[in-house]
Amino acid sequence: MAVQVRKKNFAVQAKIEPFYTGGRVQLSADGRYLFCTCGSKVQVLEVQTGKVQTSIQQDDDDLSCFVVSPDDKHLVTAHRSLLLRQWDWTDTPPKCVRTWKAIHISPVSYMIFDTTSTLLATGGTDSTIKVWHVIQQYCTHNLKGCQGVVSVVAFHPDMTKAQVYGAASDYKIHVWDLNTSKCIALLDKHYSTVTSLQFTQDGNTLLSSGRDNIVSMWDITKFQVLKTIPVFESVESLVLLPEHQSFPNLCAQKEDGLHFVTAGSKGVLKVWNAQKSRCVFSHKRPSAGTSENQSKPDQSYLLTQTLLNTQTDTIATVTYDHNILFYRLQDFSLTKQFVGYNDEVLDIKFLGEDDSHIAVATNSEQVRVFNLATMDCQILYGHTDIVLSLSVFKKGQLFASSSKDNTVRLWRFDATSGKVRCVAMGTGHTHAVSAVTCARLKPVFVASVSVDTTLKLWAVPSQAELLAVEDTPIQLQATATERAHEKDINSISMSPNDKLLATGSQDRTIKLWRAPDLHVLGTLRGHKRGIWCVDFSPMDQVVASSSADGTMKIWSLTDFTCLKTFEGHDCSVMKVIFLSRGAQLLSSGSDGLIKLWTIKNNECDQTFDQHEDKIWALVSNSAETHVVSGAADSNIIMWKDVTEEEEQEEKTKTEDLILKEQELSNLIHEGRFLKAIGLAITLEQPYRVLTIVTDILKKPEGKSQLEKTLKKLREDQIDAVLKFVVQWNTNSRNCHQAQAVLSIILKNFPPDQLAQFPSIKTAIEGLVPYTERHFQRLNRLLQQAMFVEYTWQQMRTATEQGSTEPEESVSRHDTEDASMEDSSNGDVSLTSDSTGQELNKSSEQIQQTRPSPELRPKKQVEEVTISDSSSEKSFSDSSDAPVMIVDVQLKPATGNVTTQSGSPKDIGQSVGKKNSSQEDSSDEDWDAVLAAMRKSDANKTKGPAKGKTPAKQGQKKKMCPVKTPEYSNNKRRKSSSR
Repeated sequence: MAVQVRKKNFAVQAKIEPFYTGGRVQLSADGRYLFCTCGSKVQVLEVQTGKVQTSIQQDDDDLSCFVVSPDDKHLVTAHRSLLLRQWDWTDTPPKCVRTWKAIHISPVSYMIFDTTSTLLATGGTDSTIKVWHVIQQYCTHNLKGCQGVVSVVAFHPDMTKAQVYGAASDYKIHVWDLNTSKCIALLDKHYSTVTSLQFTQDGNTLLSSGRDNIVSMWDITKFQVLKTIPVFESVESLVLLPEHQSFPNLCAQKEDGLHFVTAGSKGVLKVWNAQKSRCVFSHKRPSAGTSENQSKPDQSYLLTQTLLNTQTDTIATVTYDHNILFYRLQDFSLTKQFVGYNDEVLDIKFLGEDDSHIAVATNSEQVRVFNLATMDCQILYGHTDIVLSLSVFKKGQLFASSSKDNTVRLWRFDATSGKVRCVAMGTGHTHAVSAVTCARLKPVFVASVSVDTTLKLWAVPSQAELLAVEDTPIQLQATATERAHEKDINSISMSPNDKLLATGSQDRTIKLWRAPDLHVLGTLRGHKRGIWCVDFSPMDQVVASSSADGTMKIWSLTDFTCLKTFEGHDCSVMKVIFLSRGAQLLSSGSDGLIKLWTIKNNECDQTFDQHEDKIWALVSNSAETHVVSGAADSNIIMWKDVTEEEEQEEKTKTEDLILKEQELSNLIHEGRFLKAIGLAITLEQPYRVLTIVTDILKKPEGKSQLEKTLKKLREDQIDAVLKFVVQWNTNSRNCHQAQAVLSIILKNFPPDQLAQFPSIKTAIEGLVPYTERHFQRLNRLLQQAMFVEYTWQQMRTATEQGSTEPEESVSRHDTEDASMEDSSNGDVSLTSDSTGQELNKSSEQIQQTRPSPELRPKKQVEEVTISDSSSEKSFSDSSDAPVMIVDVQLKPATGNVTTQSGSPKDIGQSVGKKNSSQEDSSDEDWDAVLAAMRKSDANKTKGPAKGKTPAKQGQKKKMCPVKTPEYSNNKRRKSSSR
């Protein structure tokens, strides 16, 4: 036995959607396309395949009517906004060629072209008819005279006569002459709404039909009635059979004269001989074949329109319930059936041994059988009220249906021809039969439940008896009847061995019954609201139920206890079925959601959202590879199990990814960046592309190489790179690479070409804010760098000035001291050569001779640096700065200083005096100076006085400015003052 794979996902394989919701239907001239309205859209249906070719829709503007020209070139739509639009429907998608105002003061109700496709007549609900010239695009005539809503308009086939015929709610046919724009005749013979106007081939005779059960024949050369033919039904449409052509199967010979076909309230096509005023052929209505159904008038059988196409020898009829049926013109044999609108889908079941068809119960009395291969639909007539439930026997060739007409019917499906017909019918319920189920093993019995709270078993006739049925169905006999619940019974299910039945009711209980005699075995209680569905597991002895309380429960058949509860739907759970041999559940809710559950862990594996309304129907085929769902939104969706395909695809993708990753690494290693970028784009790996771009930019001529590489990429690849650039640009680490790539793209691609890229809009929106942020950040960084550079330059300048001038002063001062000392001893002369060795002392020797930091002069330096411009000039002109500083301290010895501190001006004057007196100094003067210095040092207290320079005893007096922050700041101020 093969291992059942747990299902993980379902994909939509096909849809059966509504394409016709009422209104006028029109065939193309060649019969290939069918035009019909669906809401606010005009649907173009391909007749051969039954698929919608294209849709024509104007958003936010409801459609009132449409018309297609005889040459199939023009399609004009009229809208509730009183606008007319001309479409080129052959384009993909259809293109609106022109839009103009209808001039009508109320919506247009009818439109028609003339035989030349040049003139267009519009009849409105404002009782006027307007004629438009489609080519020259203007209104030619405004025809008045009708009263009420215009129901039908027609051009005379002979355009030389220039006549327009129209009828409205006044039951009269008006004739206008386009040359004079006047009403020239009034044909008054009908007593109800005129529904159709047809001209003979010679243009001398007009046939008009109405809802007054008559057809009038007119001589339009004299505007007189020739004959009134009673047709005994309300006629909605009338067509003329081709003249000079015989239809033997329709009992219409060309020598008998004019023949026409009527369609109306009885739902059948009738062929009439106009000369003899009698019906020569009546088409049999497609139904179950019972005589009462043939004679019973019903609005659901009403034929609203008849279409004749001579090129394909086809006659098509449109029914009241939006079905379109195609017949062969020769014998009225049915060739195609299209269901335009399914309304609410209530139940679906698979038919055939290979599940090739589905039977659908909708909000109507017909059962629709769809061929899943061709989507061809077969409509089954028999029930007289809405069909509520379906159930199929094991081999899929016999199925049962239940309806609101209180009956149960058996249908036999012929797998060879695909035809279905009713073979048996059971009556006995007093109210609507809400659900029905068939035996699982053999077609022996059928069980049904009803709103009358009863449960019935019906014996199924033998296969021989069913095969012998021709027209009248066999009457089913009820073998057992039991009152099952207190309230309406919504669901019934048969166990796989045909021994048990389970019923779910609005009384919030589930009951188990023994199948042969309907003996109750147990009652399952636990739901808080009514039960919508029950289903037996195909493997285990459990039953699943879904309720209006939004939960699903699994019950044990041995002790009738609740084993598991599933919560996840926010509303009523309408249907639940078992999948994966009882290991999973599939449920549908009134919110339009389908959920896939795993029973073992009580988890919801997947949620499918395709429907927009309550999902009443949910069924899987015998192989559990396909699931079909139907909802109140009139959509039928075929789901396919894609679990194995996705796993295989994921495995293949993983293998391909590994191979491509290896290839990408090889390309990067070999330096083949163009192919590497292309492959990384294909793999959708923006980080790898970023790595490649970074490697290229690291090379000496990386930018030019990157530009050459990007130039060789295709437009779609450039578009992908733009998307990657947006991602890179969000991170400041990668913004430089992103901006480099962006700069190359903007330089090499013109704006017109960039505008054609699909992602250019989102790329710009993503690039602009982050680019501005990066620009502001770099701008701030540049400002900070400039400030640091400025600070460094100022510190460097201050350092150079502070290190150069004091060292020179110290050097000169040392030289002077040495000269003075030698002079006092009488060994060396005071004067020294300008290139003497004393001026070339090393910085280390100078550093050794400097005073300690704590004894360096501070206040004196500050006083010197804040001197005025004249002092600065004299200070800078001085050739010996240390002597100037010493002069300040020696001022008391010369009798010029009275206080320890002096003004900058005094300091400058003293400096000037020293400079002038230094040249004439003698040895005796220097001895006096040294003595005064020693005396000043001996008289010092603990710390240096304000404005004086400290010096140790027995050490040479050196005055050297110190590089301090105050000194640097004063130096800057002095530079700025200069």
